[in-house]
Amino acid sequence: MDRHIFPHFEIPAASFSVFLIIALTIWIAFYDRVLVPFLSKYTGQPRELSPVTRMGIGLIASCMSIALSAITESIRRQRAIEEGHEDDPNALVNMSAMWFVPQYALLGVAEAAHAVGQIEFLYALLPKSMSSIASAMYTVGAAVSSLIGSILVSGVNWLSSTGGKSSWLSSNINRGHLDYYFWLLPFLNLLNFLHFLVICWFYEAGNNGSSRSRHVTEDKECDYRLLPES
Repeated sequence: MDRHIFPHFEIPAASFSVFLIIALTIWIAFYDRVLVPFLSKYTGQPRELSPVTRMGIGLIASCMSIALSAITESIRRQRAIEEGHEDDPNALVNMSAMWFVPQYALLGVAEAAHAVGQIEFLYALLPKSMSSIASAMYTVGAAVSSLIGSILVSGVNWLSSTGGKSSWLSSNINRGHLDYYFWLLPFLNLLNFLHFLVICWFYEAGNNGSSRSRHVTEDKECDYRLLPES
């Protein structure tokens, strides 16, 4: 794909992730400086989106990002075949690499919304004396998801290549079907989102603000310990 922005400037392939960082930064600033004040003004009281809501937004944005990846890859593969590059995965397809920008932007929004929301949720869930564990739990979750992703890639590669067929994840992406794999991911993300909604329903029904009250109680206990003895 053509990675030129200007006639004499070409973006390195590994640098497209910068659009993710830019989108992440813009979303955090937009949420803090625009969305929260708007919600506060609209409701008449200090208000922000709950961590659970932000986690849900992150899951939806992630699903949309991967769906865009599937559409982009499908178009790229079709053009590569039409231009006669089916056996040349390194050939330059007449298609701008800027098609990747929207999906990276959505992925940045997903990361900002879900990661921050999840860490805040874990912080609110744990006792204040264990708050430092929240970030560790998030990191463990990310590590487990990476492991599951590796298993998924291996499984898809094995299943799609049975019977002598070309794997979806073939090293020749013009003969493989990376777009099929990308369509599988939004489907799994959708199942994960439905599972997330069910868990949230049970959590809200069972807790109903107990985490907040626990933190308030602990804050009061800490304040009393700091009082000088009479």
